[in-house]
Amino acid sequence: MTLRPLTVLMPFFTPFYAPLAAGAALGHFREEGLDVRWQPAAAFGKSAVQALIDGSIEITLSGLMRSFDVADREGRVLPHFAEVCSRSGFFLLGRKPWPGFRWSDLVGKTIISFAEAPTPWQCMLTVLRRNGVDPATVRIERTRPVPEALAAFRGGHGDFFEQTQPIVEQLLTGGEAHLVASMGEATGPVPFTSYMTTQEFLRREPDTVLHFTRALYRTQRWLASHDSKDIADAIKPGFPDIAPAILERAVGRFARQGTWSRDPILRRPGFDYLQDILKSGGFISKTHRYEDLVDTAIAERAVVELEGKV
Repeated sequence: MTLRPLTVLMPFFTPFYAPLAAGAALGHFREEGLDVRWQPAAAFGKSAVQALIDGSIEITLSGLMRSFDVADREGRVLPHFAEVCSRSGFFLLGRKPWPGFRWSDLVGKTIISFAEAPTPWQCMLTVLRRNGVDPATVRIERTRPVPEALAAFRGGHGDFFEQTQPIVEQLLTGGEAHLVASMGEATGPVPFTSYMTTQEFLRREPDTVLHFTRALYRTQRWLASHDSKDIADAIKPGFPDIAPAILERAVGRFARQGTWSRDPILRRPGFDYLQDILKSGGFISKTHRYEDLVDTAIAERAVVELEGKV
C-alpha cells in the first residue's frame, strides 16, 4: 500500500500534544494509509499559519485563536476540523507552597507568563476577572521566550511562573517551584488545540482528512483507556530529551484533568466560550461564526464510522 505523506506541525515541543505523537507511534495514521511525520513549528522555520497559506504543509495542530486572529485581521478563513486538547495545558507555579491559594493572592504580584502564544494569557485574564480580580492589579510579563523566562524565574525574578510540561514537572521534581493552580481546571473545558487546515485542502482531499481524523479518534479512544505509564511509553521515542519519570508524571497530570478530547468533534459551546475569552481580553474585535471557522462534518463521520465497528 502506498502511503500518503503528511508533515504535521506542533506549535511547541511538549507532551501536551500527546495525541499526535501517540497516533504516529502506535501506527494509527499508517493503518489509515498515511505516513504522518511531525515536528515543532520552530524547527520548520516558519509559523504554522504561514506554512498553511503558502502550501508548505496541509495540516497543523493549532490554537483556534490563530484562526480567530487571521479572520479578525484579514478576513481569511482557516478552518479547524478536529479537536485535540479540551483544556489548557498550563500550570501556575509559585516559589513556596501556597495552601488555600486564592486568585486575589496575585494582586500586586508578578507572573512570568508564556510569551510564545496568547491563549494562556487570555485564559488567565478570564480566570482573574471571574474571581473578582482586576487583571490590571497583577503584573503579567510576556516578553521572554521560554528559555529566558525559565532562567529569570530560577534567578529569582517574579513571584509566579506560568508554564506547561515538561518544565512544570522538572521544576516540581527539583523542588524549585510548587504547584499553585492548574489553568486547565481554573479555565474549564475549552477547545485549546485542534487540527487546522485550509478550505482548499478540505475541498481537494476530503478522504485524506477523513482518514487522518479516523486515526485521531482511534488514538483518542486509546488514550482514554490506558494509564500514564502506557501513554508515556508510547510517546517516549518522540520526546527522547525528557526523562522517562518526568514524562510519565507530565502525562499523568494532563490525563487526570481531562486535557485530551475524547472525540474529535469541536462543538459550538467551546467555540463560543473561547471567543468570549478572546473578545473580553481584547485579542479580537469582531464576532465570528462557528460555521466559518469550524467544520465538524468529517469528525462526525469519523466517529460514526468507527463507532459502528465497535
